[in-house]
Amino acid sequence: MLITKRLKITLIIILALIITGISIIIVGYKLFLAPAMLIPEGEFVHIYIRTGWNFNETMQMLEEEKLLRHPKAFKKLADFKKYNQRIRPGRYKVTHGMSNKDLVALLRSGNQDPVNVVFNNIRTPQQLAGRIAKQLEADSVSLVSAFLNSSNHEKYGIPEHQLAMMFIPNTYEFFWNTTAEGFMERMHKEYEAFWNSHRLERLKAINFSKAAAVTLASIIEMETRMHDEKTKIAGVYMNRLRIGMRLQADPTLVFAHGDFTMRRVLNRHKQIDSPYNTYRYAGLPPGPISYPSISSIDAVLNYETHDYLYFAARDDFSGYHSFARTYQQHLVNARKYHRALNERNIR
Repeated sequence: MLITKRLKITLIIILALIITGISIIIVGYKLFLAPAMLIPEGEFVHIYIRTGWNFNETMQMLEEEKLLRHPKAFKKLADFKKYNQRIRPGRYKVTHGMSNKDLVALLRSGNQDPVNVVFNNIRTPQQLAGRIAKQLEADSVSLVSAFLNSSNHEKYGIPEHQLAMMFIPNTYEFFWNTTAEGFMERMHKEYEAFWNSHRLERLKAINFSKAAAVTLASIIEMETRMHDEKTKIAGVYMNRLRIGMRLQADPTLVFAHGDFTMRRVLNRHKQIDSPYNTYRYAGLPPGPISYPSISSIDAVLNYETHDYLYFAARDDFSGYHSFARTYQQHLVNARKYHRALNERNIR
């Protein structure tokens, strides 16, 4: 009888231990292994961990974003995995089905989700810095500082007034926490890759330097947004350069005045004494007046051969231009456009 009681007690204890163990396993599963992200099914979010953050700052961000179903469990697991001793900055993709264990593993690995950095329609280093700062961790101040740093100009062999040639507008994949210096280094590599053997052959064929090609392309970039007429406009400027005629490009006057809100170039604007005033000085200006697109650069390298010396915007405001061989015909085209401007009260 005594044995039977002891057996019962033992069985009860064993059963209690089993139940406790199962409960611990269930709780542990729910806290550490089960989906723990407050993210709708099929969706994801990006979280950003800034350079220099400690674990408390990272934890505060996760709680403010309301991503964690069990914040305390995540913190305990992070402590156990020693994530708090090595915070890796970056941009991370967090999905619906992730557990606390998955999230800790992701953040410890530093396996970032890259950013597609896009920039185009840029005219100044400051504008470029502002555009990049909206897509990467580096702020505009650090980016401008890197762009204007003379040691970087020496490092990459490109003077400040020609710096635009190093930044080819396109879409590039970056890690979000790339520094300003890292951005410049990557852009220089892309610049070198852009000037492949084919483009270098074209440079040689037209007897241009890289700087000259990008400078002329920067003018074409500002003259037209119509890709299918860029080679024709390039041909006009090449004809002018060949015969020693001044480029007389209105966009260079806008750049010289530094007023990018200017909608109409008038005769008084042509009086400015600037090396970028192509009405006053022959040849190409000292450097690019914008950050030209690939299509504009390739238009210079593959310019259309013709005998046009002039072009004027069409009066239908389509964005296209009318081309002329003689100044008399050009005046006819230009007057049509100016008349259309006046009718629309564009000053």
